[in-house]
Amino acid sequence: MDLVVEKTSLKKYYKIAFALGVFTIVYNVLEGLLSTHFGYEDESLALFGFGADSFIEVVSGLGIVHMILRIQQKPDSNRDDFERTALRITGSAFFALVLGLASTGIFNLWTGHKPESTFWGVVISLLSILVMGFLIYGKIRVGRQLNSKAILADAECTKVCIYMSIVLLASSGIYELTKFAYADIIGTFGLAYLSFKEGRECFEKARTDKNCSCDHC
Repeated sequence: MDLVVEKTSLKKYYKIAFALGVFTIVYNVLEGLLSTHFGYEDESLALFGFGADSFIEVVSGLGIVHMILRIQQKPDSNRDDFERTALRITGSAFFALVLGLASTGIFNLWTGHKPESTFWGVVISLLSILVMGFLIYGKIRVGRQLNSKAILADAECTKVCIYMSIVLLASSGIYELTKFAYADIIGTFGLAYLSFKEGRECFEKARTDKNCSCDHC
């Protein structure tokens, strides 16, 4: 009887983990669409770059959902080819984003370009912090119930998304309040730095079976 209850409980938590993974993908798609739209309309490079990062996270999210299905079937299995490919694609996209943000940021610095507004950067970053906080809490709780190092590591790495949101919030908030000319550019370089770290981590994980290579893991 206890074994049946345990299997039912495990199945329940794997369903929750899968739902959190799917929610992450859907949310990142919506966040990416809104951020790139308002970033383009308001000429905020930091917000546009934040949206581009959200689209990259969709690819990463597909790999995470696949991982959850894999460990549900084989809890002790290692990362498979699908996940490694998703990591390489994600890492390459992050490095391309770094190049785009850095080069455009330097151009904006040279020309003295300033956003029309960063209001939506404040709104979207605040929403992102709340949603990512909820996801981290949910992933940690599920990971502990399943005793899954992979899911717990994913929760830790999700914190990078909060760091990005904080960078966007700081740069957008400062510009909106003070009109400090370089706030958006500084935020852009901050996002580029975090994107570089994420890209490097993706390639490291693709080469190994480590669950997470974040500095804080």
